[in-house]
Amino acid sequence: MANGDLCSVVKRGRVHLITLTGAGEHRLNPTLLSAIRSAVAAVRASPGAGALVLAAQGKFFCNGYDLAWARAGASPADRIAAMRAALRGLVADLLALPVPTVAAVTGHAAAAGCGLALAHDAVVMRASRGFLYMGEVDARIKIVDFFGELIRQKVPDAVARRDLVMKGEKMTAAEAVRRGIVDKAVDGGVGDVVDAAVAMAEGLAARGWNGETVAEIRKAAWPDLWRKVKDHGGEAPARPRL
Repeated sequence: MANGDLCSVVKRGRVHLITLTGAGEHRLNPTLLSAIRSAVAAVRASPGAGALVLAAQGKFFCNGYDLAWARAGASPADRIAAMRAALRGLVADLLALPVPTVAAVTGHAAAAGCGLALAHDAVVMRASRGFLYMGEVDARIKIVDFFGELIRQKVPDAVARRDLVMKGEKMTAAEAVRRGIVDKAVDGGVGDVVDAAVAMAEGLAARGWNGETVAEIRKAAWPDLWRKVKDHGGEAPARPRL
C-alpha cells in the first residue's frame, strides 16, 4: 500500500509500518494529516493488521504544524484551525484503532509532532539524535483543549509536564525515558529505531488480543481525551477541504 509522496505503508509480519517520506520536516498541514489518516484507515481495514508503527525519514520525526502554510493564506487563523481539526481527527483515529500502536521517533518531535508521537500506545526514540520539544510557549501558540488533555494523560508527572510545556525544555531520549514519557531509547540510526519499534509492535501483535477490546480499553483508559476527540474521527477525505 502507498499514499502518494507523503507517506507509505508497508507490512512487516503482522505490523503495518507507516513512514512519513522524504528528508523534510514533516510539518503537519491538512494534506499530510489527510494522508496519514488515510494510511491509518487502510491499516484499520486490513484483515492482517496486528499492530501499527509510525516512523519518518530524515532528521525530523515531525516538526509540528505547518505555520508557513498557515501564514500564506488569506486567513491564517482559519488555516491553523483546519490543522488543529485534522490533528484532532487523527488522534481520534489512533484511539479507536483496533490494534496496538507504536511511534518510532526517528528524529526531532516538536510541538504538534511531539503530541502525535505521544498519541500512540508506546514510544521508541532514537538515543543519539532528536528531542521532544513543546515549543508553543516560545512560538506564542496557545494549546487547545484536546491537545492539553493529550499531554496531561501521556505525561502524568506534573514536574515533567511543567518542564516540557511551560519551560519548553528539549528532552533527549534518555531524559524522556527517565521521566516515563518514552518507553525505550535506541542506539544507532533511523533503521535501528524503526526495527526496535517494529519488534515491540510485533510482540504486542503476538498477544493475539481482540481488536475491539483493545480500542475500547484505550478509550476507557483516557476517557477525557476520548470525549474531546471522538466526534472528529473516521476516515479522512481524499483531499482536505478548507
